[in-house]
Amino acid sequence: MRYFVAVAEMENVSRAATQKLHVAQPSLSRQIRDLEDEVGVQLLERTAKSVRLTEAGRAFLDEARAILKRVNEAVLKARGIAGKKELRVGDWPVGTGRVMPRLLRAYQQAMPNVHVRLHDWAVDQSIDGVRDSRLELAILVAPLKANALADVRFQELATARVCLIVSRDHPFARRQSVSLADAAREPFIGLMREKYPRYEEYVAAIFARVNSKPRIVEEHDGWSGLFSAVDAGTGVAISSDAFGYLFGEGVKLLRLTPEPKRISIGIITRKGKLSPAAEKFCQCAKEAFASLR
Repeated sequence: MRYFVAVAEMENVSRAATQKLHVAQPSLSRQIRDLEDEVGVQLLERTAKSVRLTEAGRAFLDEARAILKRVNEAVLKARGIAGKKELRVGDWPVGTGRVMPRLLRAYQQAMPNVHVRLHDWAVDQSIDGVRDSRLELAILVAPLKANALADVRFQELATARVCLIVSRDHPFARRQSVSLADAAREPFIGLMREKYPRYEEYVAAIFARVNSKPRIVEEHDGWSGLFSAVDAGTGVAISSDAFGYLFGEGVKLLRLTPEPKRISIGIITRKGKLSPAAEKFCQCAKEAFASLR
């Protein structure tokens, strides 16, 4: 059912497999066919590049979402009765690396009977996880599109400056700031769209006000690869001063002019009353991020 919901929401089997579920596409297609055989009706209409719900599929989708929510609630209730308390948290290690150890120490002291399980998931995956109760909360960078956080509550913990990172050997390294127009003319290092779709969204928004657009010459599937490529002089990249502690000696961070809107780092939870464990984690997160200011 979880596979079916993911495919129905993405309207594409390949994207659902790689971006949301992290499984092989053939395996996902087989699971969907097995589900249709079990239900006895066609739930999805396939085309060459996408899928769409049949009328029966739309009805099944509503019920599947409700069932999955109830299953997760049942698991939490059973664990609570058995005395096994676990708080499942979506983590964003690049943004929380400096603060998470302090946050966890404070939380463990306040809630010694609760085990925190951190999940290093992409932003969209964490949002989906909170919505369907696989996660109780998640710390992430807020997406630019407000509707991306529909049906969840977002509490801002901090903001961070958007910057350009360059090699120490780059001509820009002698400056304190660089214009968006000048930056756009440089070869850019990016993150793979399949794994970091929000990164491309941020870069496009930053350079929307200038005529020249960045030319991506290389993409990586993680931040460490991006930083290393910049250090090696392959190109420049967009990052944030929140990640400055990760930069090596060979990388310099520059302000952009005009300065882009600051990114918002926050915690998302489901709407409504939170469990005492989740409420305490939110409080500890606010205090931990406040200590960095």
